[in-house]
Amino acid sequence: MTDTVDDVDLPYDEEAASQQEKIEALQERLEVLEAQNEEMRDKLLDANAENNKFQQKLERLTHENKKLKQSPLFVATVQEITDEGVVIKQHGNNQEALTEVTDEMRDELEPDARVAVNNSLSIVKSLDNETDVRARVMQVDHSPSVTYEDIGGLEEQMNEVRETVEMPLERPEMFDQVGIEPPSGVLLYGPPGTGKTMLAKAVANQTDATFIKMAGSELVHKFIGEGAKLVRDLFEVARENEPAVIFIDEIDAIASKRTDSKTSGDAEVQRTMMQLLSEMDGFSERGDIRIIAATNRFDMLDPAILRPGRFDRLIEVPKPEAEGRELIFRIHTRDMNVADDVDFDALAEMAEDASGADIKAVCTEAGMFAIRDDRTEIYMEDFEEAWGKIQAEADEDPDASRAFA
Repeated sequence: MTDTVDDVDLPYDEEAASQQEKIEALQERLEVLEAQNEEMRDKLLDANAENNKFQQKLERLTHENKKLKQSPLFVATVQEITDEGVVIKQHGNNQEALTEVTDEMRDELEPDARVAVNNSLSIVKSLDNETDVRARVMQVDHSPSVTYEDIGGLEEQMNEVRETVEMPLERPEMFDQVGIEPPSGVLLYGPPGTGKTMLAKAVANQTDATFIKMAGSELVHKFIGEGAKLVRDLFEVARENEPAVIFIDEIDAIASKRTDSKTSGDAEVQRTMMQLLSEMDGFSERGDIRIIAATNRFDMLDPAILRPGRFDRLIEVPKPEAEGRELIFRIHTRDMNVADDVDFDALAEMAEDASGADIKAVCTEAGMFAIRDDRTEIYMEDFEEAWGKIQAEADEDPDASRAFA
């Protein structure tokens, strides 16, 4: 396109063309120019829209850059509100400080409230008292696949667990009619690999209650008060999702007998245990929450946690008898291609003093022998060789544990 009207070449011969031809030629040129003008207008609109998009992106990046350059805020807890100011404790280093706040913020704060402080430990804003995310991730969203049919040789123990945990949740009116409080908790104890954890998984599969699982070692923390706070948050999550079942595996990690040890680590473990004792049977109502715990070291537990009111039922989960071992062999081989010569009664007699986990290991190893021989069928001799291999490994390292509690 040209810059001025004078520079536009005429679409006709000015001397030879008639008046009518001149008019028609100019109209055609006008239509072309109008189309070009409309096209340029559309391009201008697109360019403006693109410019606005980049302008917004520039503003967002400038804002983010400004935020990244700012000093970070630290999380603290309000300890006390006095006339002189607010006493706070910074998380992590447990540093305490007295800081002044406005009258408006003073009205919003209360002891144990979470706040954000700057480098000078001045309160910038208050935070929601949300429970520790570590407590929330312990909540089981999907039920385990283990059912009571997958557990063999523990009929009596299964019935006691169901009476203690399931019945109060499913038929609370029975306890009201009889006039007794339902058992509040059950402790499963016994050697490794006897099925304690499987019992808890079966409960999680069977009930519609919220199931929260954790290991006692997860409550042991380095900094003062963190373990106790996690216990409080754990029970708070359970109260928010009543009815609920809390399963604490390896409870001996935090509930061992108290000693006169003065080390900071032992003192922190004892503080965590005392918080657990308080949550299980303290001044406040626990709510519709049932507790299952498991341990291999019953002899190490503190007497305070074993008393009625905390664990009303102490259930021993021993190694299975011959009949139970036979049933466990049948359970673990029901999906296996077993030959007709396999004698489960003989296998139960052979695997004397074996736990449920040992029997599962024998079945897995027997299957591996068949695979090595390029067979799809498992023979009796495979189970015998597998048991021999398991026994040999145990003799080489008697302290090694293949089983789980």
